[in-house]
This record gives sequence, C-alpha cells and structure tokens, in this order.
Amino acid sequence: MKVLVTGFDPFGGEKVNPAYEAVKLLPDTIAGAEIIKLEIPTVFSKSGPAVEAGIQKYQPDVVINVGQAGGRSCVTIEQVGVNLAEARIPDNAGEQPMDEPLQVDGAPAYFATIPVKAIVKNIRDHGIPCHISYTAGTYVCNCVMYNVLHMAATKYTNIRAGFIHVPFATEQVVDKPNGTPFMSLEMIAKCLEYAIEATVNNTEDIEEAMGTTH
Repeated sequence: MKVLVTGFDPFGGEKVNPAYEAVKLLPDTIAGAEIIKLEIPTVFSKSGPAVEAGIQKYQPDVVINVGQAGGRSCVTIEQVGVNLAEARIPDNAGEQPMDEPLQVDGAPAYFATIPVKAIVKNIRDHGIPCHISYTAGTYVCNCVMYNVLHMAATKYTNIRAGFIHVPFATEQVVDKPNGTPFMSLEMIAKCLEYAIEATVNNTEDIEEAMGTTH
C-alpha cells in the first residue's frame, strides 16, 4: 500500500507551516505502507493540481492532506469538505475568491473516505487528545480537501482520501497572546503516524458515537 501525505507551505505571515514540517518527520513506512511526502502550495488554483500530479506520479492507495489550523488545541480529523471558496485573506499567490464554487459541476459536499472515527480512537488510545471536525473552513485547506475528494469520486475511484488539521507548532506561538494553543512538531507527527496506521488497518470505519451537540 502507498499513502501520499501532503502538507502546505507557510502562509498568513508565518515562517513555517507545522503541517509539512510534521509530515517530514514521518517514517518512510507505517504499518507496512510506503509513505510518500509532498509539499503543496497554499494557493487555491494550484493546490489541487499539485496533489493530482502526485497521484499520477506515485499511484497511491490513500491520500491524506494536512493543514494548519492555528487556534485549535489538538489534531482534528476533518469529516467533510464543502464546495465553497471564501477567502478571508489572500492566498500565497494573491488569490482571494469570495462565494465561489470550487467545482461548478461538483457535489455540494464530499465526506472523507478515510476512517475518521478509527483515526480519532487510535490517537486517543495513545494518550493524545483528538477530535472530529465538521468544518475544514473555506480557505485553501477546504479547497484541497474538497478537490481531492472530487477527484477520488470521479477520476481516481480506487483512492481513499481525507484531511487532517494540526495546531500551531510550539515555536509559532512565542510572540502570540498568552493561551494560544500549540503542540510540538514531534507530537503532531506522532498523531499523523497513528492516523495513517488506523487508515491502513481499517478499510471501513468503526461504529462509535463521536458527534457534537453544537
């Protein structure tokens, strides 16, 4: 099995992006699966094509995209990507779409096809907080999640795909307000490793109540 894991380059004035920094720390093999690491641009029009180029080059069985969600206190596994681009700030190419569909002929939303609940459980079983997220935002993270799931639904139907958001890394919050959540890159990488392990070992998701009330 091959797992393509992507992480974004820095954006929004940050010097690093913990997504790709943590991806780089992953071992080359997890649960018997080959791990392929790829940095992608934080650009609406280029992120999806960059992942598709990786799909065509490496022919993975699973694609997991990783992005930064500064302000979240733990790693969160995204359940759904929506067909909407609404950028609060310009991306790294200066693009700032507002109220635009990502795919004119696409579904309103796509659900992750990696085992979201099994991933959360495996990370928690290793003593690390983790939650399901029901919004990947409307910035480039949601863009790449939606577009990759659209590809998986229409072109690369053998691929399972999903998205994981990670907190700020420790060094990113040195000059941020007191109380800003963070996590070490090493722990983020461990979470990603446990997520991949659960994905390799679970072709179907587990049944366990993990929803939210608000």
